[in-house]
Amino acid sequence: MFFGTYTPKMDDKGRLTLPAKFREELAGGLVVTKGQDHSLAVYPRAAFLERAQKAAAVSRTNAEARAFVRHLAASADEQFPDGSGRITLSQQHRAYAGLSKECVVIGSMDFLEIWDAASWERYQAETEEQFSTAENTMLEDLM
Repeated sequence: MFFGTYTPKMDDKGRLTLPAKFREELAGGLVVTKGQDHSLAVYPRAAFLERAQKAAAVSRTNAEARAFVRHLAASADEQFPDGSGRITLSQQHRAYAGLSKECVVIGSMDFLEIWDAASWERYQAETEEQFSTAENTMLEDLM
């Protein structure tokens, strides 16, 4: 499981150092793909393959399912962190997420999200009220 907020800097080559506490879980490989709200999603390789198998099983006659599978598969970039825990983000991924040098990596339970720092701040400000409302709703549903 991935928790917390970290603020690594991306270098000019698009390399980003992943938080040390996550490196063991990602040592077997990882997959970077488009995430929601113009973030990037980083899954442990095994978890991504499981997700991909489930997505592939959905009927392709459904236009939304077809679009989801295409975006998921086309944007997937399998990687292995180097000895320093760095991954290289493709130009396409950097453009999609609007990444600058200042990045934020957040734990999102079963995967990581990579955000541009300014975009993350805006997102938090815009969704603070939703967080409070959702917490109450989700807790009711879970209990």
